[in-house]
Amino acid sequence: MTFRGTVESDFMKLVKNPQINKANLIDYAGSDFDTIKNNLIEYIKAVYPLDYDNFVESDLGVMLVELVAYVGAVTSMKADFLANENYIRTARTRNGVKKLLELIGVRLKGPISAIANATLTPATPIQAGENVTIPADSRVITVTSPEDSQQVSYTLYKTNNGQIQRTNADGIITLTYDESTGGNIFSNLILLEGAMVTQSGSFTETGGIKFVNLTASPVVEGSIEVVITSKQGTEEPYEQVDNLFFVSGNSQKVFQVISDDNYAATVVFADNILADAPTAGESYSITYRVGGGSRGNLAKSFISFPISINVGLESRDATVENSTRATGGADAETLEHAKRYAPLAFRSQDRLVTLLDYNAFANSFSTSYGSVGKAVTSTRRAYSSANVIDVFILEVAGNLQLKKASPAFKKELIDAMQPKKMITDEVVVVDGLIRTLDLVLTIRISREIKEDEEVIKSQASNIIESFFDVNRREFGQEFIPQALAREVFELPSVIFATVDNYEDTVKVDFNEFIQLNNYTINVVRV
Repeated sequence: MTFRGTVESDFMKLVKNPQINKANLIDYAGSDFDTIKNNLIEYIKAVYPLDYDNFVESDLGVMLVELVAYVGAVTSMKADFLANENYIRTARTRNGVKKLLELIGVRLKGPISAIANATLTPATPIQAGENVTIPADSRVITVTSPEDSQQVSYTLYKTNNGQIQRTNADGIITLTYDESTGGNIFSNLILLEGAMVTQSGSFTETGGIKFVNLTASPVVEGSIEVVITSKQGTEEPYEQVDNLFFVSGNSQKVFQVISDDNYAATVVFADNILADAPTAGESYSITYRVGGGSRGNLAKSFISFPISINVGLESRDATVENSTRATGGADAETLEHAKRYAPLAFRSQDRLVTLLDYNAFANSFSTSYGSVGKAVTSTRRAYSSANVIDVFILEVAGNLQLKKASPAFKKELIDAMQPKKMITDEVVVVDGLIRTLDLVLTIRISREIKEDEEVIKSQASNIIESFFDVNRREFGQEFIPQALAREVFELPSVIFATVDNYEDTVKVDFNEFIQLNNYTINVVRV
C-alpha cells in the first residue's frame, strides 16, 4: 500500500447522537416560522449529518422543513391566542370577553338608540273630554337615515314628568285632552330609534327557570318591556335586572336578558327561589325595539310623519315631528369600555362604598331607555363634606359626541344609587364640562400614489374618529397631538403626519372631557 499524503476518517459516523440524547437538542423556545425553521435545520445537522446536507431553498427536504415550521407557527399562535382569551386584560375577541364577564354576572351592553322629544298634531283639534289613542302599529315611524341613506325606524312613547311611561300589553298609547295645548298639540311624547316588535305567548311549565327567545335582532339596549297576564286577567309589569342572582327577594317580579354576539336576546325568568316566577297558564307580552347605532341621530324637525290616531271610535290623521335633535344613538359597548369598568363593577359587589365604586357604577349605568353616560366622581374638599360625593356626568350623544345629561337621566342615576350607597353618603349629580377641539392634520404621501389620495384621507379620517371615540376617552384625559400623528403615521401610505394647529399637549381639569368638533385633513405630495 502506498501512502498518498491524506488521511480519511469516518469520525462523523462514530460521533452520532444516541437516541436518548436527541431530546436534549430540541429548542422549545421557538414559536415563529423563521425560528422554528432554523431550529429544525440545526437539529437535522446535529442528528443526521451524513443523511442530509442539502439546505438550498429549492430542495424537497427544505420544503418539508418549512411545512413543519408552518404548522408549528400556527399551532403556537393558536395556543397563545387561547391563553390570552382566558384573561380579561388580554382577551381580544368579543365572544371571549363576553363569556368571561358572564362568569361574574356582567354583560356587554347592546346598541343604544337615539332619542328626541316629539310632538303630535291632530289634523283636526280634539275637544275637551275626548281622548286620543295611538295603536301599536301607528307608533312606528320609518324615514331615511342621512348617514347611510337606508331606512331607519323610530317608536313613539309617552312621557310623564320626564319619565317614559310603560305601555300596556296591547302597546296602545292614550293621551287626554288635558295633556294637549287646547286640543291642538301634544308635546309629552318622545321618539326612540328602533322598530317596535311585540312577541306574545303563554307558559306551560310551573317550576324552574323559563326562557323566551326573541325572534328579531339586534335588540336595542333597555328597550325590552315585559307584561305578564295572570289567569284572572290581571296585568303585571316585570322589571329588568342585570343578573337574577343579585335579586334580594323571591317576591320581586324581574327578568334577565342574555344576548349573543349579534344581540339576539333571550328573556330569562327566575324560579320561585331567586325571584317571583310566572306559572303555567299565565301569558306574556314582550315589547322591544330592534336597531340602534349612530345612524339614528337626526337634526331637529327632520321627521314630519303622518300617522293614524283614534279619537273615540273615529279614526283621524295626525303628524308626528321631532321637536329636538335625535341624539344618543351609539354602537354596542366597546371591549375597551367593558374591560375597564366591568371588573370594577364586580368588585363593588352591588354596593357603593369607595369612590371607585361610584365611578364604576356611573360609567356602567344605563337608563330605562338605554341611554348611557361618561362620568367622573370626587369627594368634596371641605372639612365637613367628606361624605358628599360629586358625580360629574355627561350623556352620550353619539360615538364622537357627549351632551348635557337630561333631567330624566340624572333622576334615574340618583334613584339607582340610593339603595346601594352608604347611608352616611350624600350623592350630588353635577354636569361635566366639554372642551371641544378643531383639528387641522397634514399628511404627506408620495406623488406616485396621488390617485389613492381620497382612500388615504378616508383611512386617516377613520383613525381620527377612532382616536376621539368617547368610549376610548375619559374625563381629565389630555390630548397629545404627537400621539394622534403617530397613529396616522402608521398607515403604510403615509410618509409623515403632523397636527398643525396644536403643538403642545392640551391639558384639562379632572371634570373636563375633550371632544372632537371639526377636523380638516390636508394632503401634501412629496
